[in-house]
Amino acid sequence: MSGGSYNYLAEHPPGDLEARRGSIDAMRDRLAQLESEGVPGAARAHRLTRYVLIHLDLAEARAQELADIWHAVEWRDSSDWGDDTMREAFADWLAKTDPTHA
Repeated sequence: MSGGSYNYLAEHPPGDLEARRGSIDAMRDRLAQLESEGVPGAARAHRLTRYVLIHLDLAEARAQELADIWHAVEWRDSSDWGDDTMREAFADWLAKTDPTHA
């Protein structure tokens, strides 16, 4: 079989990286092995692949932090909630996430 060992990771469409996390993890591990074998460029590729995973983790953390706000705006714009309920959600969110905002 030619190719496919990492589910054609290099051909990912935009926005598809999180769905390919397992393949990225496997590639990171393989690049670490190649780095230890002294393959030129493997250390840099390994480092950059680790950065991709770190950024995916950070994006997930930010999305989780915003979940209550996204929910409130979506429900307001779908007419499930009124402006006051949405604004209360913003106030609660700020109180939880921004200690300088009292």
